[in-house]
Amino acid sequence: MPEVVLLIGLQACGKTTFYRERLAATHALVSKDAMSRSARRKEDRQRRELAALLAEGHDVCVDNTQPSAAERAGVIAVARAHGARVVGYWWPPDPELSLRRNAARSEPVPEVGLYAALARWEEPRPDEGFDRLVRR
Repeated sequence: MPEVVLLIGLQACGKTTFYRERLAATHALVSKDAMSRSARRKEDRQRRELAALLAEGHDVCVDNTQPSAAERAGVIAVARAHGARVVGYWWPPDPELSLRRNAARSEPVPEVGLYAALARWEEPRPDEGFDRLVRR
């Protein structure tokens, strides 16, 4: 059974580092950050990439902020449609830490993006469709 891992948290909270250290050897990566800045309909493209990788039999990690249940629902629906197990790792919001780490990045995310994600934040719940949900 393929596995889809959702990494959930504010920008610069440690999601990508977690992917590199724990999942890169076993899971293909889908991330809107890897798409060109001019790419349109990133949500649709993300779902298509996820579906294609699952159809090929890959385990996949989706590394985005995914702060609301509605934003996670599309990924979970694609995973379920392909018979995948769904695991969520989430980082509770820590805006001060995220702002500090973001400022140290070579290409920081505009602070307004971090605050927008924080405004949409909904703590992930098992009843969203997760088989396993882990707070980091």
